[in-house]
Amino acid sequence: MFALPEETVLAEGLGDRIGIAGSTFEMKLPDGKKYHEEVDLPDQDTAVHVLLDWLKKYGVINDLNEIAGVGHRIVSGGEEFADSAIIDETNLQKIFDLTDYAPLHNPAEGRGIKAFMKLLPGVPQVGVFDTSFHQTMDEVHYLYSIPYEYYEKYKARKYGAHGTSVRYVANRTAELLHKDLKDLKLIVCHLGSGASITAVKNGKSFDTSMGFSPLAGITMGTRSGDIDASLVQFIMDKEGINKIDDMIDLLNHKSGLLGISGLSSDMRDLEGSDTKRAKLARDIFINRAIRYAGSYAVEMGGVDAIVFTAGIGEHDAYIRAGIMKPFECMGLDPDLEANKTNGEKLISKSDSKIAALIVPTDEELMIERDVVRLAHLD
Repeated sequence: MFALPEETVLAEGLGDRIGIAGSTFEMKLPDGKKYHEEVDLPDQDTAVHVLLDWLKKYGVINDLNEIAGVGHRIVSGGEEFADSAIIDETNLQKIFDLTDYAPLHNPAEGRGIKAFMKLLPGVPQVGVFDTSFHQTMDEVHYLYSIPYEYYEKYKARKYGAHGTSVRYVANRTAELLHKDLKDLKLIVCHLGSGASITAVKNGKSFDTSMGFSPLAGITMGTRSGDIDASLVQFIMDKEGINKIDDMIDLLNHKSGLLGISGLSSDMRDLEGSDTKRAKLARDIFINRAIRYAGSYAVEMGGVDAIVFTAGIGEHDAYIRAGIMKPFECMGLDPDLEANKTNGEKLISKSDSKIAALIVPTDEELMIERDVVRLAHLD
């Protein structure tokens, strides 16, 4: 929860394991006080009730009328939403209609919006879509080389993800470089358990590594990233996997860093391990990121800055150094001493032809600003 217009954080928290046994609710206040309880959260409606009750219970607000707007992160906006949008009944139905593109997320997010609309009637609800930033890609980048009719009939195409994060990071990078974003060619490396590489050209998404779903692209914590479709059939036949859903589950939840290392999906665990497979997993992660970043740099006709964000990008010096290394041939002169520590800063030398930066992402702030913009709260 943000206070306007200062954008100071009044509260932050999490309703966890909704619809699952052992659900909890937690909240942290600016004075450092933390509240954590096991609370029965059978659905989004209950979670929203608990949230609003806690905001009053712990003195964050005195009355629900103090809430001027609510922002919702929504995974898929398909081709329906090229920007964040005020959610009315029509747009709420569109979110549910896009369930095929994010079956685990859109319905739950839609139910959350519905609960807020009921409890806070008249308060603007704003949907911020992970996919909307990437709607500026042209069809050369978003179409797959499959029969065109599948795009016409089903909108089968690349949608990407992490758009809200990339949008924030790209704008913040331009500020740090004292440049107009429209004049920059950036490669944003959003590296976390879910990871993607995005080329941002003249302020717009030029191309991105995630595809129709977040399974595509580079190696991730438990996701395989790109894989030959014929290999999927081969493994299913050899392993006696009869359902494609089971294979997709394997690719989403048992692959990536976890699958290669056999140890963990958490890069911090692999960093602390001296096993050969742990190091291999880290090096494969670097390699796959370089493949995308390098191709984007060439296709954009150069790159002004490479930016690292999200959990791994913001905290793993080895990964950052590994991705920067090949760009030395293009004029990147990394500041390896600066790279040893984290935090928002430049990690390339002052005379480097390509800048490299760490820029911590702030998706919540981006969402808040979209609420202010669209609900005219400024």
